[in-house]
Amino acid sequence: MRTKYFLALTVAVLLGGGMLLFANPPAGSGSISGKITYTGTPPKMKPIDMSKEPSCAKQHTTPVLTQNVTTGPGNTLQWVVVYISAGEQEAAAPSQAVRYDQKGCEYIPHVLPMLAAQELQIYNDDQTSHNIHPLAKVNSEWNKSQPPGSPPIDTKWEKPEFIPVKCNIHPWMHGYFVVLKTSHYAVSGEDGSFEIKGLPAGKYTVTAWQEQYGSQNQDVVISGSENKTANFAFKVLPY
Repeated sequence: MRTKYFLALTVAVLLGGGMLLFANPPAGSGSISGKITYTGTPPKMKPIDMSKEPSCAKQHTTPVLTQNVTTGPGNTLQWVVVYISAGEQEAAAPSQAVRYDQKGCEYIPHVLPMLAAQELQIYNDDQTSHNIHPLAKVNSEWNKSQPPGSPPIDTKWEKPEFIPVKCNIHPWMHGYFVVLKTSHYAVSGEDGSFEIKGLPAGKYTVTAWQEQYGSQNQDVVISGSENKTANFAFKVLPY
């Protein structure tokens, strides 16, 4: 009988080199790491005009750019979700919640992975109201107002789905809730790197998802405590 692994606290930890990890790994000593790159010419991210919301604009010393295609040095891509899509049992949702912040009229982080049925807490850290509108299709769509100083919105998603979220008050605010059935996932950092730890021996399908360019898959076999490499390259367009 295969052993079930239960997810510990899910947190975002910024490591050296710009790598962003989200899932504390269960028992297992194998790992998969790599880098997300692009070929082609990426679109230029546009500066966001927040002048209509001065309380947010003053929080930024330089203009904030859109983030749907965020590039780094060496043709790398940030905010790509890399996860195990096949080869393991579904993970049980942890009791700890994941946190999503609205600060400076931005969503932080831009992309937030979580497990299906895991509690999500959405905070308003600004001095202005926000209107959170997750555009779910598989799960239930909703739209809620959150004035400044109000308690967090508590919610959860029961089914795996990539859910875009927007603010109906501030149209430049866009992000993603990525609801998964695996506890093994990571998000590429500023240098395009990622690492998924805590993998038992086995054959896995690793999927990399980027919000504008879709998904790519690779099969990886883990034997014991080895680290395997899985690099992904997305073809991008200048628009």
